Amino acid sequence: MTHTLEALQSGQLIGLKRLKLACGLKTFPEDILKLADTLEILDLSGNDLSTLPDSFAQLKKLRILFFANNKFTVFPSVLARCPDLSMIGFKFNHITTVPEDAFPPKLNWLILTDNKIKTLPKSLGQAVRLRKCALSGNKIEALPVEMANCVNLELLRISANHLKVIPNWLFKLPKLSWIAFGGNPAAQSIPGENNLESYNWDHFTIKTLIGEGASGFISHAHWEQKQEDVAIKVFKGAVTSDGLPEDEMDASIAAGNHKNLIPILGKIKNHPDGKSALIMELIASNYSNLGNPPSLETCTRDVFDETSSFTASQLLKIAKGMASVSTQLHEKGINHGDFYAHNILINKTADCYLGDFGAASFYNVNWEIAPNIQRIEVRAFGCLLEDVLHVVNQDTFNDGQLNNWLKLIQECTKPEVIERPSFSEITEVLNTF
Repeated sequence: MTHTLEALQSGQLIGLKRLKLACGLKTFPEDILKLADTLEILDLSGNDLSTLPDSFAQLKKLRILFFANNKFTVFPSVLARCPDLSMIGFKFNHITTVPEDAFPPKLNWLILTDNKIKTLPKSLGQAVRLRKCALSGNKIEALPVEMANCVNLELLRISANHLKVIPNWLFKLPKLSWIAFGGNPAAQSIPGENNLESYNWDHFTIKTLIGEGASGFISHAHWEQKQEDVAIKVFKGAVTSDGLPEDEMDASIAAGNHKNLIPILGKIKNHPDGKSALIMELIASNYSNLGNPPSLETCTRDVFDETSSFTASQLLKIAKGMASVSTQLHEKGINHGDFYAHNILINKTADCYLGDFGAASFYNVNWEIAPNIQRIEVRAFGCLLEDVLHVVNQDTFNDGQLNNWLKLIQECTKPEVIERPSFSEITEVLNTF
């Protein structure tokens, strides 16, 4: 819930653990410091703040901090003095400068998406607890080599920057599993031209909104010319935490046909607001998301409904499908970048589709680092297996079958990136299960 400044000033909120204020604040309300003994989560997104006072360091119990959509130009160094602060979000500000030694000691989740940062401080390499780092939509020209010390980094978003080189050390980080690097001069451009046909927006009648993601809206629509129902994804057009919408659109098309990919039927032209859009096959309503996105607590790992339960045979079907489609993607030089259960649609018989190419990046399969890029995603596959395994009915495994899964997960998540199997090798292993 959103609180009011009046309630804060009157003392009604004393003892609060979570505070959200969005009321056009131009200066930091010192009354927040009265909550220093209890406040753990502070959300001041959607204000006009540009600086923080030194007294902010009094918030000793603060763990999570959101300042999205404000007017900061300099990342506030005072945050380094917040001993328990682990998650920081400054999405959509005007930050150009991130000073050295500005990060708190327990930092594990940093969001600086959609700012104007050109240079990152070397001290980012000292954030050894960092697990999740979102830097898309800036002007970053190079990553500091010191970031090679971020050995716990699992998710990195560096799309839509000015990177001239994708450094080799990045693909040797032992826990990196989800990476987006498209929209940089160093990234591979879209491979070849696609011949996907475009159709007029006027030929479709929108029925209902199916869902909304970071990059766009998906609607159930009727295609008048063909007298069939389809899904249409209209892209918002702005940079997301994952990257550029046009990269998502291009990757969705370039991925090609596969039984575990949602078929792309065409593109939309002449949208009234000039938006880009894709026409996709409408997936039956009995499909649902395999998992839910990570929570503030789990950081990088998906969460599952309490009712989620699978059998050993369903796990095998999911694993085979996802290994197969990933083999195809990487043969085409496409890194999905967001290989998660919450981006997989599944039905009762474990037929499944891999969706959401918002973090996808193109790469040259002949690059020296290409084998490592694939094996970064292999670690994500290993994490997926581990997560789903927790909601599999153990009684459905045959003798020794569970050990086979645990061994495969271990192989996929080896600290030495190049020692992990490729997706085609994983498929061969799964065929023996």
